[in-house]
Amino acid sequence: MAEKILLVDDDSNVLDGYRRSLRGEFLLETALGGQQALSLAAANGPYAVVISDMRMPGMDGIQVLSRIKALSPDTIRVMLTGNADTETAVNAINEGSIFRFLNKPCSKEVMAKTITAALMQYRLVTAEKQLLEQTLSSTLQVLTEVLSLVNPAAFSRAERARRYIHHVVTEMKLGNPWQYEVAAMLSQLGCVTLAPETIDAVYRGEPLPPNEEAQYEAHPSVAYALLSKIPRLEPIAWMIEHQNQPVEKGADSEMGDMRLGAGILRLILAYEKSIHQGVARNEAAHMLARQNRNFSPEFFQALVTLDPNAEESEHRKCRIEDLSTGMIIHQEVRSYQGTLLVSKGQEVTSAVIFKLKNFQARRAIGSEVTVSVPTTSLAFVKGAS
Repeated sequence: MAEKILLVDDDSNVLDGYRRSLRGEFLLETALGGQQALSLAAANGPYAVVISDMRMPGMDGIQVLSRIKALSPDTIRVMLTGNADTETAVNAINEGSIFRFLNKPCSKEVMAKTITAALMQYRLVTAEKQLLEQTLSSTLQVLTEVLSLVNPAAFSRAERARRYIHHVVTEMKLGNPWQYEVAAMLSQLGCVTLAPETIDAVYRGEPLPPNEEAQYEAHPSVAYALLSKIPRLEPIAWMIEHQNQPVEKGADSEMGDMRLGAGILRLILAYEKSIHQGVARNEAAHMLARQNRNFSPEFFQALVTLDPNAEESEHRKCRIEDLSTGMIIHQEVRSYQGTLLVSKGQEVTSAVIFKLKNFQARRAIGSEVTVSVPTTSLAFVKGAS
C-alpha cells in the first residue's frame, strides 16, 4: 500500500499546482489550512509525510506540524515558507521536529526529491518500529515459552498478569501497549534462579526461611541484570526491577512512562496474587484502590471491568493429543512423582503440548488434562497503531 502525503497551504492555487505537477508520482492529499489538515489527519491518518506552509491565518505551520507530531509521531514533517529567516527555521525545527525546511517558491524537482527523501526516512522509522514491536516481541515470546517449561508456576503467573495488563492498557488507551505486556511476561524471569519448591511456597502464601525470602525478593534485580543488556529493553527492564516498589511520580516524560509501567505491573501482580488466593475480583480491585489512592484513577476503573474468567468458557477434560494452542490449563498437571509440569492458568502453547506428549509417552502422566477454551483470543503483543 502506497504511503500517503498531505500538503497543507492556505492558497488553493498552490495546492492545485502541486497536485498537477506531482500527479502519478505520489499518493497526495491536500488541506486548505491548518484546521482542515488536523481534521484529515485524525480521520484519514496517519500520513507518511506532511508538508505545511509556514505563514497561514489562524494556525501557522509550526502549530500544525507540532499537532501532527502529537497525533502521529512517526510522520515525517516538512516546512515550506517564503520567509527563510533563521528564527523561523529554528522554531520550526525545535517545536515541530522538522525533517526538512524548504523555501517558496519550491520547484517540482526539489519538492519531488524532498518527498522521496522523507518517504525513505519514514520507511526506516517504521521498519525499525516493526522490528522492535514484532520481531523482538516474537523472540521474547519464544524465550518466555522456554522459560515457562523450566519454571511453570512462575511463568504461569506472568501469563496471567500479561492477560490482565492487556485489558487494562487497552481500556486506558495507553501508547505502546506492547511494552507493558512484555514487562508482565518477563516479570518473573529472575525466578529461574530459584528452586521450584520456593516458588510453590510463595504462591501458596507460605512463609519462607530468611535466606529463601531474600533470594525471592531479589528476583526483579536478577531479571533487570539480564534484560538491561538487550538494546531497547532498558525501559522494560527498569519497570521489572521496580515491580515491587511504589514509584514516585516524575516530570520527565520517558521516566513518567516507565514509572507508570512499573506501577501498573506492581498492582497487576498484587491483583493476580489476590485472585490466585481466592479473593473475589471486585474485592481485590477495590482493596487495591483503597491502598493506592494516589495512583491513576483510570487504572482502577479499567481493573474493575476486568473479569479474569471472562476469557474462559466451561471447563472440560481434553485428551492430550487433542490439545490446541490458546486453551487454558484449568488444573495443574503433575507427574506421578509429583513434579509440576504445567501450572493452573497457563496457556497451552506448542511447547506445552510437546512437553505433555513426551511425558505421556513415558507413562509419567495420564492421558487427559482439564482445560478451558478462551472465548476470545488475546495476542501477545498488539503493537502501537
